[in-house]
Amino acid sequence: MKYKIVVDSCCEVPEIYSNDERFEIVPLSLEVGDYCIMDDDNFDQAEFLAQVASCPKCPKSACPSPEKYVEAYKTEAENVFVITLSSHLSGSYNSAVLGKNLYHEQYGEKNIYVLDSESAASGETQYLYKIVELQEKGLSFEDTIKGVEAFRDEMKTYFILDNLETLRKNGRMSGVKAMVVSTLNIKPIMCGNHGVIEQKSQAIGMKKAISKLADIMNTEVPDIENRILMISQCNCPDRAEYMKNELLARTKVKDVVIMDTRGVSSMYANDGGIVVTI
Repeated sequence: MKYKIVVDSCCEVPEIYSNDERFEIVPLSLEVGDYCIMDDDNFDQAEFLAQVASCPKCPKSACPSPEKYVEAYKTEAENVFVITLSSHLSGSYNSAVLGKNLYHEQYGEKNIYVLDSESAASGETQYLYKIVELQEKGLSFEDTIKGVEAFRDEMKTYFILDNLETLRKNGRMSGVKAMVVSTLNIKPIMCGNHGVIEQKSQAIGMKKAISKLADIMNTEVPDIENRILMISQCNCPDRAEYMKNELLARTKVKDVVIMDTRGVSSMYANDGGIVVTI
């Protein structure tokens, strides 16, 4: 292999890349009361959501150890690219960087690049696609890094959730009024600003919120026709389809990818949440 892409388990890796030796997922662990699991291929979304619904305690996640990343970096691939969820949401990025430093100390020099996605879920998937595109074009390690970082400056992350309590209780929503969700069925439209969660707008009801988000994206996303719309959905495929159709009714996009949320994304999005990146 010329390159390998390592992602943490907040990344939704699409089926087309399953069992592909170029990709490796380093799992986070999840905890709901006494229920503890690894966010790996054995993750059962329905069971996890049932545990969350029945437990009064807020679910938590723990990032992989630096040693887990070191193991992932052991490869014959010339270039290793690492994608983690936003450093504002998890310690996964810092752990991956520590793992890189440990690898160099123990095994010597190697091309390892760790990217703070400043996003999550399908946001990480966007970078996976971009790295594959650039490496398959034959770009060097350094030029691929430049291309990915330029892409990060342009990529947009949005989400609409039925429940913001997990984000609020885990301290991921400084300055955002999470309680507005339960008032008059108001659905905040959230966005990521360099990894920091902000409220973009709001609407009454999920369908109106999705329609408003489609308007926002059509207005503020540059060169949208040449971008891939990616949607991570947590137990709400109909909402993901509605989001896709609302945007496509306003504009064209290069492609559309809809995926189920993995464990960490399911924890933050909660039942019924969607994460939209483009």
